[in-house]
Amino acid sequence: MNDTVQHTIRYGDWATMAADAKLIRTEVFVEEQGVPAELEMDDMDVLCLHAVAYDAAGVPIGTGRLLPDGHIGRMAVRKSGRGTGVGGALLQGLMAQARARGESLVALSAQTHAAPFYQRHGFAIEGEEFYEAGIRHINMHHKF
Repeated sequence: MNDTVQHTIRYGDWATMAADAKLIRTEVFVEEQGVPAELEMDDMDVLCLHAVAYDAAGVPIGTGRLLPDGHIGRMAVRKSGRGTGVGGALLQGLMAQARARGESLVALSAQTHAAPFYQRHGFAIEGEEFYEAGIRHINMHHKF
């Protein structure tokens, strides 16, 4: 894939975005990474602003969510969308949404292998690695 792939990002509540967000999160987290399905979808989904990226054909290829406390989570891009810039666009979009509602900081728990991606977008590592759903994570934050 290359960086010229076009995509569109839509934002909405869980009722609006659930079908496409679940599709992506199930494929990436449950099927690829082995996260138990019962851990993947949680009670916070209904409280979050969700973002879903679609490719030029309208196929959902990436997702993420912004929690009420300014945390960004459940960032996932399907294999077909990786390397196209869609992950960065989703992250920047969620950061812009947080800024627009008055947040002065966003935080996230990154899978450790993805920390360099977040660092390229201005996030700083805080604390030590920990395991969540059997996967190494590190807390990160970005101040506006």
